[in-house]
Amino acid sequence: MSRLKKIGLYFLLITTSFFVFFPVLYAFLISFMTGSEVMQGNFLPSALRLDNYIKVFDRLPLMKYLLNSFIVSGGVMVGQLIVCSLAAYAFVFLPFRGSNFVFYLFISTMMIPWEATMIPNFFIIQKLDWLNTYQGLTFPFFALAFGTFLLRQHFKTIPNELHEASRIAGLSRFAFFWRVILPVSKTSLVTLGAYGFLTTWNMYLWPLLITTNSSVRTVQIGLKQLQSQETATDWGVVMAGVIVVIIPTLLLLFIGQKQLQKGLSQGALK
Repeated sequence: MSRLKKIGLYFLLITTSFFVFFPVLYAFLISFMTGSEVMQGNFLPSALRLDNYIKVFDRLPLMKYLLNSFIVSGGVMVGQLIVCSLAAYAFVFLPFRGSNFVFYLFISTMMIPWEATMIPNFFIIQKLDWLNTYQGLTFPFFALAFGTFLLRQHFKTIPNELHEASRIAGLSRFAFFWRVILPVSKTSLVTLGAYGFLTTWNMYLWPLLITTNSSVRTVQIGLKQLQSQETATDWGVVMAGVIVVIIPTLLLLFIGQKQLQKGLSQGALK
């Protein structure tokens, strides 16, 4: 690639990145502004004040909401890793009659919108008396068709001779799964874990539906409460809350970016 083309490519990438990242950058700048500065349409704050960050923790149990989000997102992530890896293992290494039909039937559930299954799931959670509980927030998301598909595609790249050799060596099916399959599938497992954590962290409707108090509510509902309290008066406080909430997801995304990209590429190529 010539030097001129490289300069043009980097200019295009920097310009595109700026437009994509601009909303987050502007929210970060607003979080340091007073209410009057925001209403005047200033782009830069007059000073780097931390008042809005102090106010957001005073007006909202944000630490409690953050802890709830970590518990719920971490619980869904672990649950999806367990359920999806076992399901993918069964589809690849435990052949049974009609396994392909069952797999494609399972995968077809990806075409059903979550909103269509929300009401039946709510009634099940209500019958189990799991409203306002962590299990009610996590259990409905353990069986993920996308996660099973992703891991199945990776498991299919593992030679069947390895499975036969483990059987000859006397390894049980679970020992083969635990000691052989999982260690060589770290990339796909990390990808699924990051995907499950991020999607659960950003979830709003389901936690709003099955929770009625702040004991288990997550940060997304907290942000909505904060927005309702601060309508057209102190958007700096609201943006400070937004910045606090997105920091964990940005850190996870930056740390796991390579693994996430690599894992999704592996699943798409097989």
